[in-house]
Amino acid sequence: MPIRKSEKYTYLKTDPCITQAKFDELTKKLDRLINVNRPREAAEVQRLAMMGDFSENVGYQVAKGRLRGINQRILDITDLLKKAEIIRPDKNDDSVQIGNLVTLEHDGREKIYQILGSEETNPTAGIISHNSPLGAAMLGKRTGDTFEIQLADRIITYKIIKIS
Repeated sequence: MPIRKSEKYTYLKTDPCITQAKFDELTKKLDRLINVNRPREAAEVQRLAMMGDFSENVGYQVAKGRLRGINQRILDITDLLKKAEIIRPDKNDDSVQIGNLVTLEHDGREKIYQILGSEETNPTAGIISHNSPLGAAMLGKRTGDTFEIQLADRIITYKIIKIS
């Protein structure tokens, strides 16, 4: 069966690797959605439904859309929390793994990266996914190891300076 352009990213699996802080943040967000946002939006839908004709009641249609969005977000967060794998790097291991801070050297410059799950990436802050080309290439390497990453037009060589 052909896949439409709009469906291209619809069925991607979520990355279950998250930190305890992100797990706690999502738990609080889910609680707020269930106990505050959804009841408030449901009351608004009910209020607007009393205004009569649903087909021409724009406010009602918009409120129903917002309520559907809240319900979908609740389902998404619940699913993510059920499948969550809390990142706990092994402190005794001297190889790169998810959760580590890694200092890399490239062209005489040092840069620190933290390797986390896809839910928490922020490349400008140095937080990269273990699924990214750089993150995947680092996994399992040790201090002093060098590795290369193939970009579209060149190959970049990195050296691991420190793992913490």
